[in-house]
Amino acid sequence: MRNFSHPGRSVSYGMNGAVATSSVHASQVALTILKSGGTAMDAAIAACAVQCVVDPMQTGIGGDCFALISPNGSSQIEGLNGSGKAPAALTADRLLNNDISEISLISPHSVTIPGAIDAWATLHEKYGSMDFAEILAPAIDCAENGFVVTQRTSVDWKAAEEKLRGNAAATNLFLKGGQSPKAGTVWRLPKLAETLKVIARKGRAAFYEGELAEKMVATLNEAGAYHSTEDFGNTAADYVDLISTNYQDYDVHQIPPSGQGITALLMLNILKGYDVADLDPVGTQRLHLQAEAARLAYLARDLYVADPEKAEVPVEMLLSDEFAAHLRSQISVGKAGDPTGANAFDKHKDTVYLSVVDKNGTAVSFINSVFHPFGSGIACADTGVIFQNRGAGFVVDKDHPNCVAPNKRPMHTIIPGMVTKDGKATHCYGVMGGGYQPVGHAHVLSNMMDYGMDAQEAVDCPRAFYNAGVLELEEGIDPKVQSELAEMGYEIKTPDMPLGGGQMIMIDHENGVLAAGSEPRKDGVALTY
Repeated sequence: MRNFSHPGRSVSYGMNGAVATSSVHASQVALTILKSGGTAMDAAIAACAVQCVVDPMQTGIGGDCFALISPNGSSQIEGLNGSGKAPAALTADRLLNNDISEISLISPHSVTIPGAIDAWATLHEKYGSMDFAEILAPAIDCAENGFVVTQRTSVDWKAAEEKLRGNAAATNLFLKGGQSPKAGTVWRLPKLAETLKVIARKGRAAFYEGELAEKMVATLNEAGAYHSTEDFGNTAADYVDLISTNYQDYDVHQIPPSGQGITALLMLNILKGYDVADLDPVGTQRLHLQAEAARLAYLARDLYVADPEKAEVPVEMLLSDEFAAHLRSQISVGKAGDPTGANAFDKHKDTVYLSVVDKNGTAVSFINSVFHPFGSGIACADTGVIFQNRGAGFVVDKDHPNCVAPNKRPMHTIIPGMVTKDGKATHCYGVMGGGYQPVGHAHVLSNMMDYGMDAQEAVDCPRAFYNAGVLELEEGIDPKVQSELAEMGYEIKTPDMPLGGGQMIMIDHENGVLAAGSEPRKDGVALTY
């Protein structure tokens, strides 16, 4: 339980429903839908759609979506990969012939087909009960009539000004007088409102076929990309078989590759070999072991993770006890390991994650992203859509499993999480933060399972991130701990912004209680009833 003498938040408790998002606007919409009889999926899609408007640097309908679902709170978790693919005309040879050996974050070739709307429609068809137009109505209202820019959103928006100035449509949509809005400003996105209205009336087809698709393809082609209307029309989300590991008698579930969820499971498998619970949760030894587990798990990720439909990904080997033991053998306790190749693939990206549980116990772990702030920075003036830059997750190396190829998904960073025990879902959670996400998942789960923290304490707890040879430590970590880690050989850095952002709902089936926590590093809130 929190120390009430210190600033902080309490867990939000309820019995009939719970929502946790990084936006107050979105959380209010989701709770209203739950109270009106909507399902957890109705609430999740509605909340996400709102965030696609009010947090445009974080997410959008030009991005991707992943979800995990526990129907009625059971352990039979379903997963959806709603990430888009590279255009059919995009090949490594075509890039190399144009002297492109790396896909930059603002390249038109970084734009994969947006998968979010298709994912929403697919999920709504199976798990929704409300009319799709009713679900999108709050987002349309925010876009058309305006929303108030919140504090963290204003900071992230301002940080992306230079990128937005590089594209005329993005400048007109998201800047005024060349400047981003300050906190407390009312902002409107009328072009996006009109696009959402068309989707609300006509559904998925309105986005991937016809006039909207033609306008988006024309914008991308003008920027130099190879997209076609056929690429948009062929977009389809996939239900996938999940991957899992057991940690402290809980089963932890993730979406398989092309997502990086396997990295979090690798970290937990490594940490199982140590008595983590006997260590100070914000002490030197715990953070050291977590850094080493991250170093080795990310090395494995960067070697193996790719689209399994286009490359061989040895999932069974990666999740084996033998592989975890092999990685563990490369850790020298008390000494920083060799950072060679340990790169978490650029942590500075934007995403929204949200968690919803309804009165029937159905839990939805839902994440939607444009990757980096405002994605590629390329916007479509006629539709108000800004396109993600997920294609920057590819490599341009024909010998690598994650090499760019036609109709291929890039290695993907967004990972929703779900935990089960004794046949029931117990934790519906996620941690935003691009490359940081696997560390965030392992960190918050260990906080609860090793140290008994509640949902809010688990996301409040100070964080560390081993990234490309540098150990980033949040300000909440004791200077003495920082010094001791430096003595072990780590290069220590304080991150410019706090690490990641998490949402969490814990489900107590015995007492019929939901306990929700929301990220203090963001603008959101956890609400229950």
